[in-house]
Amino acid sequence: MIFLAGRDRYTQRTLLRDVHDRLTNQAGCEDVRYRPSRRRPRYVIADAEATTFLGDPYDVENARLEVRFWYPGGVSHEYYRINWVEPERNLMLGFHQDADHQDLGPCHIQLNYEDTPVDRHGATFLDMHPLSVLDDRLQQLPSAVDSIRWDGGTPSLPTWPV
Repeated sequence: MIFLAGRDRYTQRTLLRDVHDRLTNQAGCEDVRYRPSRRRPRYVIADAEATTFLGDPYDVENARLEVRFWYPGGVSHEYYRINWVEPERNLMLGFHQDADHQDLGPCHIQLNYEDTPVDRHGATFLDMHPLSVLDDRLQQLPSAVDSIRWDGGTPSLPTWPV
């Protein structure tokens, strides 16, 4: 059992249960589920109705949110990945707070296309309760998705941060 120090003695399982409950009540999120299973959760995934979730007309048939929080040893804050995924376009846009890309700071926004990172920018480090981080990042996702630009069939994030 992993306890998240300084975060009300949250366990990873308790945190993911609360993320699941939060996404269940999020407008535009449907079929909220655990991966790989409810007994051994590592991620919470929700199908997203893009126009409802983003708040503007958005021409994508299938999209989903993938949320993962974890607490590695020797680190004083949670790591997370909060990703917007569009499988048909093979596009992923996510906020990542982890040990990757330290040159961008402890947190970055990353855009992947065809399973390859195409753009990354530093993002504000949020030292808050994980559910507050989730709320802030979910509020930022619509503007982040809106800032994706397509040039010659390749996406980029030229205007981030907004």
